[in-house]
Parts: sequence; structure tokens; C-alpha cells
Amino acid sequence: MKLVSAWLRIPFWQRVVAGFVLGALAGWLMGPAAETWFGPLGELYVTLIKMIAVPLVFFAVINAISSLHGQKSVAALSGRTFLWFVITAALAVGIGLLVGTVMQPGTGGLQLAMAHNYVPREVPSVVQVLLDVVPSNVFYALSGIGTRVNAAGETVLAAGRGSILPVIFFAGLVGFAIVKLGEKVGQARQLVGQMSEIMIQVTRFVLEVTPIGTFGLIAGLVGSYGFEKLLPLGNFVLALYIACALHIVVVYSALLLSHGLNPLKFFRGAAPGMQVAFVSSSSFAAMPVALRSITHNLGVNKDYGSFAVPLGASIKMDGCGAIYPALCAVFISQYSGVPMSPEQYLIVLIASVLGSFGTAGVPGTAVVMATVVLSAAGLPLETIGYLYAIDRILDMMRTMTNVTGQMLVPVLVAKETGLLDQSVYDNPSTNVGIDDPDPAPRA
Repeated sequence: MKLVSAWLRIPFWQRVVAGFVLGALAGWLMGPAAETWFGPLGELYVTLIKMIAVPLVFFAVINAISSLHGQKSVAALSGRTFLWFVITAALAVGIGLLVGTVMQPGTGGLQLAMAHNYVPREVPSVVQVLLDVVPSNVFYALSGIGTRVNAAGETVLAAGRGSILPVIFFAGLVGFAIVKLGEKVGQARQLVGQMSEIMIQVTRFVLEVTPIGTFGLIAGLVGSYGFEKLLPLGNFVLALYIACALHIVVVYSALLLSHGLNPLKFFRGAAPGMQVAFVSSSSFAAMPVALRSITHNLGVNKDYGSFAVPLGASIKMDGCGAIYPALCAVFISQYSGVPMSPEQYLIVLIASVLGSFGTAGVPGTAVVMATVVLSAAGLPLETIGYLYAIDRILDMMRTMTNVTGQMLVPVLVAKETGLLDQSVYDNPSTNVGIDDPDPAPRA
């Protein structure tokens, strides 16, 4: 017990960084064998996070809507949230285009090979995406069961193919029903609140294994990726990381300052969510940590945060849906020797912003979004297969950018609407674990 207590006394971010460094060292020393030995630790961690995500979102969204003072309040908050999603996405596209134009990652006579496991993604229509938001079977949605097309062309059920959007939709309906029925279902409202608290506590338990999961994920990644995969596309990797860093540090900081908020305090409080996003490469897996970060560390109202973060995890993708496709367009234009016209730059901007919402909940968002944007701009699609060889490296930074934006917008909206506890924001914690209690509510 003394050892466990000593472990828990170490700040969360330091434990995660230690797992990252040790994982990188193990991967470098052991090579491909590291993925065999330590990869399952990372896979188990991501599976644990995904296990709690759906019930956490389900109860949190119901509790949030039933507690946000009726439909009008929810509608107003949703409008503000969505507007900031659009604004930050447009700024992200601009950053991607600017960095690609300045750094020119597609020049220099590159000799690239197509990734052996690349399969072109089918882009669903906007109508189909909207239809998929409504679950045909609620229990399939809650259990993560979706559909896929088999070799015979038949649509069959498949585990792990579900989307979080149908869960949010159904939970929203239940929340509005509780609001409508009022005191008739007072016990149900209380039960939902209690279940939400239980899932938050379960989340704390799971988050304690984040350093171990980080070790396994990074060891497997470093061991399986050799320099031979990275060197030919090193300029593109560097350009993406610089673009994402500029968007996070410059754009997000400017937005926080415009709202009278200290950016350093935001990044300190958001650090756990950013760390988990980087090592897991999954907005869905990072969602419980992101929610805990903005409510516990940054003082965002729990009810609003429980609504905004799951929504953002579905449709707010500054990294995958804005910076990456914009940078891809510039890269492929340079690589193929087809200069982009001013009209094509505008098309990339519009397609990236609208496409990220139109492909919400679609698996493989980054590849789908790149396909959407390149098709709209009239650029060759086959070059996406070259970038797919290093997609895991790219996805780490893309996802961290996504999740940082998913935490930023609720903070901005909470500040605008009086739902931010400034005293908590000004003294942010960096822990999200078992023994780190929630701040006392405001009087």
C-alpha cells in the first residue's frame, strides 16, 4: 500500500511523461519485438477507455440536458458551441495552407511508395451521415455494434463499428423527455445523476493505468516504425507537427486571451487530456479524460461540459478534419507538379470546414476528409496512399490537436455564458485520478 500511495502522490502528468520516455527507450532498444511484448499493454488501455466511454457519455448527456434549465438553454449553448467549432476549424485550415505553402513539404524530388495496407475509403453522402445519427436499434448503438459490407456485398453487423453520435442523439431525447415530464420523473432524474457520478468515478480508476498504457503504446510504436519509413516523408511530418503546434499555441492562446483567460493555465489544466490524446491517437478514447480535465481542472460547469465534450469528440476535428486535409492538398499539389489556383485554396477551405461536420462519426476520419477535400479541389487521390504509411505518427499530433480544441471551445463558451468557475480555472490541477477530489461547487 505504501508503494501505491507513493505512486499516486506523483503528479499525473509526470507519471505519463515517465511512461512515454521509458516506452520510447524500450522500443528503441528492442526494435520490432517491443510491439509483441508491450503492445498488448497499450491495446488493453485503449480498450478500457473505450469500454467506459459509451456509458459515461450516455448518462452524462442525459444528466446535462435534464439539468440545463430546459430546451431553450440547451439550444442557445449548442448554437454558441457550434459557432466556435466552425470558427476554429476555419482558422485551422488557414494554418495548414500557410505552413504547407511556406515549408513546401512536397518538393525536392521525393520517391514515395504506396503503403501496402492502404485501402481507399468510400466517402458517404451527407444525407447518409445524417441518417446514421438516428439509431435503428438503440441497443446496437450502446454496445458499439455497427455495420460493414462483406466480400459478397452484403451488409452485416460488426462489433466495434458503431459511432458515438447515435448514443448522443438517443441520450438527448431521453434528457429532453425528463425535462418535459418534470417532477413526475424526479426519481429518474436523480438516478441518472447518480449513474453519471458512478461513471466519473470508474473513469478515475481507469485513468490511473494511463502511464502503463502510455508505456505500451509508445514502446510498440517506436519498435515497429524504423527511420526508413519516416525519412522520405520527414518534411511532411515536420510540417504537420509545426502546423498543429502553431494552431494550439498561437491560435488557441489568442482566443483565450481575447476572453480574458490565461493560456498557460488552460494548457496546465488541459494537459491530461492532451497527453492521453497524443499517445492513444483516439479522440473517443481521450474523451473521458478531456471531460474530466475541463470540469475538474478548468472549472467548466459539469452539465455543460458533459454535453459539449462528447459533441466535440464527434464533429470537432481541427487536426484530422482541417489542418491535415489542407496540408495534404498543398503537399500533393507540390508533389504532382499541379499548382493550386486561388479558387482551389478557397475550395479547400470550404470543403475542410463543412466536410468535418459532414463526415462526423465516420471511421478513419483523417483519410476520409483528405479524400473529400482532394476530390473537391480536383487533385489526385492516389497520393493519399503514400502518406498512409506514416499515418500512425501523424495521427498522434492530429488527435492531440482535435482534443485540445474539444476542450478549448467549452472553456470559451463557459466564459461567455457565466458557466466557468474562474477560481478553479486560475488554480488548475493537473491530476485526474482516484485521490484527486472535485473542487467544491460555487455558492
